[in-house]
Amino acid sequence: MEKWVSENNPPKQIALSIGCTLVGLLLIYLCRDFGGSFDSNTFAGLLLGVLLLVIGVFAGVSTGKQTIIVDPDARRIVIRDNGLFGNKSRTILFREIAHVGIGFVGKKLSGVSFYFLLLKLHNGKEYSLFAPGRFYDGSSDRLTVEEWKERLEKYIGLHK
Repeated sequence: MEKWVSENNPPKQIALSIGCTLVGLLLIYLCRDFGGSFDSNTFAGLLLGVLLLVIGVFAGVSTGKQTIIVDPDARRIVIRDNGLFGNKSRTILFREIAHVGIGFVGKKLSGVSFYFLLLKLHNGKEYSLFAPGRFYDGSSDRLTVEEWKERLEKYIGLHK
């Protein structure tokens, strides 16, 4: 079997960061004079602006390239994170994986949903592969993520 290499989409992370930051700044500017009343809608708008600004800044700082390499010959998964504050690498051996499931973040009614692979390890811990905030192409399509699950199970030997 061949190696399976997948990379996230940092431009989408950057777009989210810029969007949240700009909307947050706009709300802060528009609601800056809330009249001293902490129970007004204007004050709520100011707080929402601050929250969006914090989310935008955090998203910008945490933006980075993540590469996932599933290597059936070496029988391992290597996750490499390259970000602003350095590089990290995590290796998960196939024998450490007890189960591969599908995780979900979002609301089905709103149409905004992200799926990811949830690895349950023999030591009881869980690891999110193709995490939602990383914007992997296909992560908003359940059928695509089910195909990822089947492919990984075949590589690991869990597929029945």
